[in-house]
Amino acid sequence: MFYGWWVVLAASVGLFASFGPIVSFTFGVFLTPLSQEFQWSRGEISVAFSLAMLMLGLSSPGVGRLVDRFGARRIILPATFLFSASLMALALVQKLWHFYLIYIAMGLVGGGTAPVPYSTVVSRWFDRRRGLALGLMMVGTGLGMFIMPSLTHALIVHRGWRMAYLILGAMVLLLTIPIVGALLKDRPQDMGQYPDGIAPPISDPPTTWEEPEEFDRLRALRTLVFWQMVVAFFLVSGTVHGCLTHLAPMLIDRGVSPQNAARATSLLGGAVLVGRVITGYLLDRFFAPRVALGFFTGAFLGVLLLWSGATQELAFVSAFLVGLGMGAEVDIIAYMVSRYFGLRAFGSIYGYAFAAYIFGGLAGPLVMGTGVDRTGAYQWSLGIFLIALVLAIGLITRLGPYPVRGEVVSGGTSRPWAPSADSSSQA
Repeated sequence: MFYGWWVVLAASVGLFASFGPIVSFTFGVFLTPLSQEFQWSRGEISVAFSLAMLMLGLSSPGVGRLVDRFGARRIILPATFLFSASLMALALVQKLWHFYLIYIAMGLVGGGTAPVPYSTVVSRWFDRRRGLALGLMMVGTGLGMFIMPSLTHALIVHRGWRMAYLILGAMVLLLTIPIVGALLKDRPQDMGQYPDGIAPPISDPPTTWEEPEEFDRLRALRTLVFWQMVVAFFLVSGTVHGCLTHLAPMLIDRGVSPQNAARATSLLGGAVLVGRVITGYLLDRFFAPRVALGFFTGAFLGVLLLWSGATQELAFVSAFLVGLGMGAEVDIIAYMVSRYFGLRAFGSIYGYAFAAYIFGGLAGPLVMGTGVDRTGAYQWSLGIFLIALVLAIGLITRLGPYPVRGEVVSGGTSRPWAPSADSSSQA
């Protein structure tokens, strides 16, 4: 078996026990026990999560630059160790400022456990099957999002919240570091191999693909395509995260039983997992903006159903469509960055794009909550999300073809893109 698939496995394991599944998807589980023990308000506790997400977004570009300079493995392993130590340190919390300080630290080091370094490695190991490899890599995140909340709840019930933090931290240390340390290799050249396990042709390169342009960080930041992508990712991230965080209370307000509201939220999480695998498969066969257009349009239809007052069966349909869009976005970000800007400074460029995704995830729930507080209903916020998705779809459709050697990305004005018979070879 091509060693690159072992790299994908290591990356998937690392993402399973990374910042996203453990911090983002278990934070709400800790709210009640922390509030009961310290008499902190839920608002005071939630500030810690906002601080962690803010630090994650701010640190992601720096993490990307470190990965480009020193290699992903040298960043992932120390960051994972510090992330594990921070989780275990939460078991010792006595003061609110202790809690804030540790969450700030987790946000700063969490970028080293997030998709930025892992996507850099996987993109170097794969070219023709890069989309599938990125999609399978992100399965680890989806499984973590599905398993970690229930696991954490069980640990709190049987062992208490302090022991739950200790066990989660130990799990990161004992699961991720040995597997990632043993299997993750930065480049196929380190193993005497080539991307996809295929040696380059000795004669003239095949006519079905062209060598991609390689951009450095500053040059990429000066292109229109980069900013079109970043704004689109920010808008979609804000929309899907806003719907995710408020889906259950929204449906309960409309008369849906708490059990069915929870099922709809679970369905959304399952759709995230499905979306990641399907997206990876499609990215290897079709032009990435077209794939993005399909998933973003599906998310638009899902939000439209919610805006129209969907309940019961339609609520499940809308949750599934929004979840597909959420699952597709992270895969699409990494893939499009690699195709439009190459791999020379992939970590740095992807770090900025991932930061936009994180900040969108912070803004969306805030917009949703503010809309409910001011109007008493969700229609106002959902209407804003519909407009945001229309803008994102418009920006995606304006992206031009993938650049080739010697071309500059200017945004929808270069040569037309046409898939070859072997569409997976488009580079």
